Amino acid sequence: MPVFERIGLATLRRIDPETAHGLALHALNAGFGPRGGPFSSDRLRTRISGLELPNPVGLAAGFDKNATALSALARTSFGFLEVGAATPRPQPGNPKPRLFRLAQDQAAINRFGFNNDGMEAIAGRLALRPSNRIIGLNLGANKDSADKSADFATVLTRCGAHVDFATVNVSSPNTEKLRDFQGKAALAALLARVMEANADLNHPIPVFLKIAPDLTLDELGDVADVANASGIAGVIATNTTLDRVGLHGPHAAELGGLSGQPLFEKSTRTLAQLSGLTQLPIIGVGGVGSAAQAYEKIRAGASAVQLYTALVYRGMSLVDEITKGLDQLLARDGFANVADAVGSGRSDWT
Repeated sequence: MPVFERIGLATLRRIDPETAHGLALHALNAGFGPRGGPFSSDRLRTRISGLELPNPVGLAAGFDKNATALSALARTSFGFLEVGAATPRPQPGNPKPRLFRLAQDQAAINRFGFNNDGMEAIAGRLALRPSNRIIGLNLGANKDSADKSADFATVLTRCGAHVDFATVNVSSPNTEKLRDFQGKAALAALLARVMEANADLNHPIPVFLKIAPDLTLDELGDVADVANASGIAGVIATNTTLDRVGLHGPHAAELGGLSGQPLFEKSTRTLAQLSGLTQLPIIGVGGVGSAAQAYEKIRAGASAVQLYTALVYRGMSLVDEITKGLDQLLARDGFANVADAVGSGRSDWT
């Protein structure tokens, strides 16, 4: 980690987490961040649902909620970026404080509640996006919407022309009744509306579904059945968890979704179980903080991975470390391409 990054992270950790995050975005936009672009190699280049990725390490949704740092993020080592979540109308989200660091656990708890500038503002920024990077948008629903399922299709219709993929987020624990859409009938109806809206775009895009790590095996089977029949491009597994087992510090019992290192095993087990239920590509998220953990998710069944919380503790230079380390691990084990490693260790998690 560069000295300036170490000093910057130490400074940001002394102030309110949400304020610190805003300052981090400002710093990126001011040029205080990586500038070399994604690390790539023959082993790391991969194709997922028609998306050509220079490497399989992506930025998870939530870091750049409002698509305000696209140019700066395009200069990082990420192989793809996901912004949002975006809702049809702007909304402030839940009352502050709503973001809490658990430094001892290398984790965070948030209850943001889909705070964002709304699809019109976000669409305007996405229209000016860098054209040489893979950028996706996380779709959300307004908290007070009378028809939340319609909101996802509405955002896709407005913003779909400006992104390379979209994610239906029914797994945030911070919007009331949102996770109810993971039930079989409700999910099938929701995805049908979204896929209809996608078909109406001039250029339809891959649509992914983001699920929670707190599903039972039977519930996961229902999700897989719906996903397999829906025409979606893949699944993102997983969002944050409601579990609070084994946490430390004064914020361990805060309400909201837990992310970071404590989520790694649970999310990886979920994606491994899901990979046995579908042939759809899976993007693994939850607790990725090293090349070894990225590799473990790939071996468990993920075609690509995403991260966010680890950046709070390790900075943007971590992405370069993970991509280069992943390349070395693939070479060590004799894989010519990352796609060949997908699922090679799934039995370790099921």
